[in-house]
Amino acid sequence: MRCYVVGGAVRDRLLGLPVQDRDWVVVGATPEEMLTRGFRPVGKDFPVFLHPRTNEEYALARTERKRGRGYTGFVVHAAPDVTLEDDLLRRDLTINAIAADEDGTLIDPYGGQADLAARVFRHVSPAFAEDPVRILRVARFAARFGDFTVAPETLALMRAMVADGEVDHLVPERVWQELARGLMEDKPSRMLRVLRECGALARILPEVERLFGVPQPVEHHPEVDTGEHVLLVLDHAAKTQQPLPVRWACLMHDLGKGDTPADILPHHYGHEAKSATRARAVSERLRAPVDCRDLAVIFAREHGILHQVEKLRPETVVKVLETVDALRRPERFALLLEAAACDYHGRPGRDAPYVRAERWRSALAAIQGVDAGAIARACEDKSQIPQRVHAARVAAVKAQGGRTATDAH
Repeated sequence: MRCYVVGGAVRDRLLGLPVQDRDWVVVGATPEEMLTRGFRPVGKDFPVFLHPRTNEEYALARTERKRGRGYTGFVVHAAPDVTLEDDLLRRDLTINAIAADEDGTLIDPYGGQADLAARVFRHVSPAFAEDPVRILRVARFAARFGDFTVAPETLALMRAMVADGEVDHLVPERVWQELARGLMEDKPSRMLRVLRECGALARILPEVERLFGVPQPVEHHPEVDTGEHVLLVLDHAAKTQQPLPVRWACLMHDLGKGDTPADILPHHYGHEAKSATRARAVSERLRAPVDCRDLAVIFAREHGILHQVEKLRPETVVKVLETVDALRRPERFALLLEAAACDYHGRPGRDAPYVRAERWRSALAAIQGVDAGAIARACEDKSQIPQRVHAARVAAVKAQGGRTATDAH
C-alpha cells in the first residue's frame, strides 16, 4: 500500500500558492485493509476514506468507464491492481494529474509540470469528453488562474462536447455549484468568456449569452456592448471582494436588455422589470440560494431608480426604501448598494466614488429615526397609522436634505 498527494494540493504548491486541503490516492489497498487501519468510509459511489487523525480524504486508486449521458453515467473500478498512472489518467487536466509521494517526489506521467510552466489548461486524455462538468471546471479555473489559456485541442474537445449535447444533461445543482465557485474567483469574467468560446454559455445561461452584441447608449455606456458591461460589473464586484449574492445580482441585473425590440436600440426603456422576471427565472432554474435569488431580483428591478436618487422627490425615496424592505432588511439593502456601485463602476472611466450610495444610506438613517410606535399610540384613528408613519418618514428625509426635484417615474 502506497499513498500519494494528488490534484490541487500538488498543483498549488508548484505554483507557490497556499495549499488549503490535501487529497490522497491509495495504491495497492482494499477497502477492508483501510478499515483495519482505522480509516472511516465516506464514499458512496467509490471507496473514499477519512484518515483517523488528520481527517484528510484518502481514495483508492480507480478507473472510470462511461456508460451513459451526463456526469453520473460511470462505472467505477477500484482494486489493488489499479496503478497510480491509471488513476491520474482519468483526471481532467494535466496540471491536476501530478502526484507526490510521502517524501515529496513528483510523479508526472502526463506533462503537468510543463503545462504549469506554459500556463496552459490541457486535457489528460480523450476521457475528458465523458464528463461535461469538466467544461465548467476549466472555465472556473480560467477565472482563478488569470494568466492561463485553454489549449486549442482542449477547446476543440469542449466545443465538440457541447455540440454533442453533453452539457444539456448537467443537473442544475452541479451547474450552480461550479458557477458559484467561479463567480467567487478573482476574474469571474474569464469563466464567462471560456464558456462563450466553447458554446456552453448559450446552453447553460442563454439569457446572458444573448446580451453580447446588444448595444447601449454610448453616453452612458462607453463600452456599448451589454454583455461586455455585465462582465465589467462582475469583475468590479470581484475586485471589491463582494459576497456571492452581490456577484450573482451583478450577472443578472441587465438580462431584460436581451428582450429590447431592435427598432428602439440602443435604448432599453423599461428593461428593469423584464430583467427582474428573467433574474427570478434563471435563479429558480439553477436552484440558486434564496439570498442570491432575492437580491438578484430586487437589484434587477430597482437598479435604474437607485442610480437616480438625486433626482427623486423625498416621497419617492421613501417609497423605494419601503419597496425594497430596507427598514426590516438593512443588511440586504447594504448589499443592494454594493451591487449598484459595481454597476456604476462597470464602465470605462468610472473611477470616482459612487456618491449615490451615501445618499441612500442617509435617507435610510433618517427614516430609521422615525418612531412608528409613538405615532401609532398617538393616532386615534388606527386606519391612519400607515399614512401617518409614511408622512413622518417623508418629512424626515426632507429634513436631512432630501431633494425635491421632479419624480424620476
